Amino acid sequence: MRRLRFLTGGESHGPRLTAVLEGLPAGLELDEVFINSWLKRRQHGFGRGGRQRIETDEVVVTGGLRNGRTIGGPLVLELENRDWKNWSEIMDPWAIDEEQALSRAVTRPRPGHADYSGGASTDQLEDMRNVLERASARETGARVMAGAVCAQLLARYGIAQRSAVLQLGPHVVSDGPPTWDGLAGVDFDSPLVTPHPDREGDLVEAVRAARTDGDTMGGVVGGVVRGLPPGLGSYAHWDRKLDGRIVQALVSIHSVKAAAVGAGIEVAGCLGSAAHDAIRVVDGRLRRDSNRAGGLEGGVTNGEDLVARAYFKPISTLRKGLPSVDLTTGEAGATAWERSDVTAIGAAPVIVESMLALVLADEMLVKLGGDAIIDTDAAWAALCRRLEPWWRPGAR
Repeated sequence: MRRLRFLTGGESHGPRLTAVLEGLPAGLELDEVFINSWLKRRQHGFGRGGRQRIETDEVVVTGGLRNGRTIGGPLVLELENRDWKNWSEIMDPWAIDEEQALSRAVTRPRPGHADYSGGASTDQLEDMRNVLERASARETGARVMAGAVCAQLLARYGIAQRSAVLQLGPHVVSDGPPTWDGLAGVDFDSPLVTPHPDREGDLVEAVRAARTDGDTMGGVVGGVVRGLPPGLGSYAHWDRKLDGRIVQALVSIHSVKAAAVGAGIEVAGCLGSAAHDAIRVVDGRLRRDSNRAGGLEGGVTNGEDLVARAYFKPISTLRKGLPSVDLTTGEAGATAWERSDVTAIGAAPVIVESMLALVLADEMLVKLGGDAIIDTDAAWAALCRRLEPWWRPGAR
């Protein structure tokens, strides 16, 4: 079951990116400044490439909103690609310069990218540009626009998020699953958006060294969501288990190869007595001595903070290239380099928050329903009454 439907369209060097978000109740007030602040966070981070000096990402709404409030139809969000003017001769939707396009053809697939696998799927191995244009992480701009909208829906009901870079390459900043309090010191304007911005000097130097070597870096990003009620998700159906949905959403982010909920990695080596979260009554409500489950038990939220981590591999476009094969000649050679990042890990926290918000807003609307926000509000109030005395919104 889904309430929200979310689609993105557009290519990295096409005219624009589009996000369509269907299923929001009518009457939800949205803040344009908030959406643009998330887009700014996505462009941030030490180690980014020249593209970020070209683009100034700002949302344009072309449907589903009037006077700052949703009207019940699909919300259509657009993001201009200013770099389009530099690529229009070979990326025009109707007519391209064939000679220019041939000179920029992608014939050596990059290991780790969608070039070969996507080209094999769509019969485009002689020029894999169409694949890389759509598979580019520029698409996350559309996700962030939609995620910022969903975050505003969640905030209406007191649900908030924090996120940060926990590891850059081999350099661990914060070990284990993150906590709400542990992410309190994050500065979105720091070079690499860690919980300890005052200690990021060594990380910056590590990125500089990778850039000098023509190499790239990945890392780990953690996110914590506070204020979710118990009961979101399903213990009965495999495709509605919320931990499964969250992991799928996180692994769908470009370069993410693994994800974990709570202490899911660490508890694999523990005995049961050390793996679970004891339940007690504190001030008349249920509390846990720990949160190794990360706020999810049996695929359903339990009222504790939801905790997740996403593991990003290094970017697959290396300045020094990687061994590959030219698929038009069969000759071995190094992959070509187009303008790219050394690491995009500083932008990753807001992308992780966006994907969490998209999934959790959907789950909230599945639980609450309502074609108008006033009805969703009433259902929220009724749910809070039903969950008393064991859970209350805003109580810690």
